[in-house]
Amino acid sequence: MQQTKILVTGGAGFIGSNFTQFLLESDRHVQVVNLDALTYAGSLDNCKVYENNARYSFIRADIRDKAFIENLFKEQEFTGVIHFAAESHVDNSIDAPGIFIETNVLGTFNLLEAARKYQPTIRFHHISTDEVYGSLDKEGFFTEKTSYAPNSPYSASKASSDFLVRSYFHTYKMDVVTSNCSNNYGPKQHDEKLIPVIIRKALSGEQIPIYGDGTNIRDWLYVIDHCKGILEVFKKGKSGETYNIGGGNEYTNLQIANMICELLDERRSKHNSYKSQITFVKDRQGHDFRYAIDASKIENELNWKADEKFETGIRKTVNWYLNKYN
Repeated sequence: MQQTKILVTGGAGFIGSNFTQFLLESDRHVQVVNLDALTYAGSLDNCKVYENNARYSFIRADIRDKAFIENLFKEQEFTGVIHFAAESHVDNSIDAPGIFIETNVLGTFNLLEAARKYQPTIRFHHISTDEVYGSLDKEGFFTEKTSYAPNSPYSASKASSDFLVRSYFHTYKMDVVTSNCSNNYGPKQHDEKLIPVIIRKALSGEQIPIYGDGTNIRDWLYVIDHCKGILEVFKKGKSGETYNIGGGNEYTNLQIANMICELLDERRSKHNSYKSQITFVKDRQGHDFRYAIDASKIENELNWKADEKFETGIRKTVNWYLNKYN
């Protein structure tokens, strides 16, 4: 069987590194080239388990560097691109939006242009987020037909990149697919994201900060389920189409904090419950109330379904971070 060569951008990040490991383990004919700038969210520690795999290589580079990206596509022949690389921390986008525009919009443009010029027939899979759809009330779900209504500089930058990818399909007939996922959780997530923050603050005896009154709702997707969905979209998704990938696990931020504290109470008993450290802080600017994905399209068309229940996935996640923070 012919070997394939996949460029994974952002492969040292949370989802990208989990996906790279999953891809290498699930397809012995694939070569993976991981391109990552190793900014705050990327770490080669995430890649240690497969760093010596003969079918894996790493390039430290920034997708904002147009000349480098063009040379890369001139020099290496890829059979596909799976594009994770992005600035993704909403709070950071509120404080410093410029880098989000540069990386998420211009960086995506650089990759699309290099592919169009030098390898126009390869499949380009763009990884996006459900945040591009804006906010839901207590009822309803995001579908692939939901109008875009981004509310933060981060989600606006991702929406912009989604539209760029769409335009390269319609204008240049490039083979592109996009997937928009709900909130991921699991091993290797950056320490500043909600679930790692709750675990880390609890273990250190600090206050566990929860925005507003804690009633904001997210749909949680275990990262390995997401990796499986990505591979299905990359291999079988219809060119030019978008696929929403969701876990079907809706919880408020306060519920998440309480569940994690209960798991920590089981594992690390102390006089008071870790719940006593939960503290409500000033709400985030433009904080979307609820995200929830209707994943029926990917379920029906590509036969994907999330395997992990949140109750089991969060236990695995807490155990992983307990080992990390020991």
